[in-house]
Amino acid sequence: MAKYLKNGADSGVVRAADATVRSIVEQTLADIEARGDAAVRELSIKFDSWDRQDYRLSQSEINACLAELSRQDIKDIEFAQTQVRNFAQIQRATLTDVEVETMPGVILGHKNIPVQNAGCYVPGGKYPMLASAHMSVLTAKVAGVPRIVTCAPPFHGKPAAVIVAAQHMAGADEIYALGGIQAVGAMALGTQSIQPVDMLVGPGNAFVAEAKRQLYGRVGIDLFAGPTETMVIADETVDAEICATDLLGQAEHGPDSPAILLTTSEALARKTLAEIERLLEILPTRAHARISWDTYGQVIVADDHDEMLKIANEIASEHVQIMTDRDDWYLENMVNYGALFLGVRTNVAYGDKAIGTNHTLPTKRAGRYTGGLWVGKFLKTHTYQKVLTNEASALVGRYCSRLCMLEGFQGHAEQANVRVRRFGGQNVPYAEGATPVAGVDLADQ
Repeated sequence: MAKYLKNGADSGVVRAADATVRSIVEQTLADIEARGDAAVRELSIKFDSWDRQDYRLSQSEINACLAELSRQDIKDIEFAQTQVRNFAQIQRATLTDVEVETMPGVILGHKNIPVQNAGCYVPGGKYPMLASAHMSVLTAKVAGVPRIVTCAPPFHGKPAAVIVAAQHMAGADEIYALGGIQAVGAMALGTQSIQPVDMLVGPGNAFVAEAKRQLYGRVGIDLFAGPTETMVIADETVDAEICATDLLGQAEHGPDSPAILLTTSEALARKTLAEIERLLEILPTRAHARISWDTYGQVIVADDHDEMLKIANEIASEHVQIMTDRDDWYLENMVNYGALFLGVRTNVAYGDKAIGTNHTLPTKRAGRYTGGLWVGKFLKTHTYQKVLTNEASALVGRYCSRLCMLEGFQGHAEQANVRVRRFGGQNVPYAEGATPVAGVDLADQ
């Protein structure tokens, strides 16, 4: 049985916090819907001390942001965007349109059609998370979305130059210096100055994630991507320094980012606890990391790898870093997670920033039913059908007529019957099932 050396916050505390967030978001979205730009402006002033007549950045402002970056900064962003674009293009190539003759005279197909308007949220209140621009804007671009709107909060009282540069370089059509519920609400609901989008994507804090949840149905969303979660699965083949570093590397998102060590080695667990305390003395972002670790950090010692697998699948963490003597075994057997990071040579930061896989991933156990953001999220698969011959229309029509009558749908049945009469030459009584034809659709007696 697993042994818990450190537990996170009580579930009741978490639920109470979630309820508070839900109420605030509901009221805020209602205000944005009722008052539009006026509400958005008030909220921006209240939460970000940021006041403008128009929150959309002009081309000259975008150029000024680009000019703030060094040539090395630009090269580094270009590297990351190349990796994200390449992988998104590889994924897009797997999604093909289909058209096939499934029976003589019957053509069925599907088309992958891009969403027409996407809203990409880029978080940036505590840290200017330019990587989220690559992950959302670039991926939408590869999918072929015609209009891409992106919002990010101001950073230190002005647009975050690195975020704006990444948004622009990724191909955004409209860039707004706007954060939080007000950004998500404005993109989804529309205001006097912002045309609404059809889909919202991107990670964010608890308020942004809840706003996306409440807006789902009005618009599409990628997934519920709330505060960052990380799990390190490790055995005695790895050391405490690297485990502690990988846990705190995500806990620094803070203050509500769960970080979990799951191990078969109690010795490693205890050494990692000590190493975390050492690193928290020197980590520059320890103010955020300390709160996350103290409140949500967990250390779990399992009996064996089978128990670790069971626990990991139950938790369904957003990021799962695996450093064991059987990493590929976990790849084969894990079913609930956001993304896997296999082996000591990689880590969550690689995926977050540079390697090419998408970092917008499911949180709060949503990995049980969805994967992360990818090019396919921006595509709608729409089916179509064609019937090319009279014989095919009459054959399908007779089956359809009788199946409709089984359900009591006489109007549906008549849609089939009128075609059986016209294309099959069969006199079907009105609102009755079509008689089967011997040797074709008549059941064996």
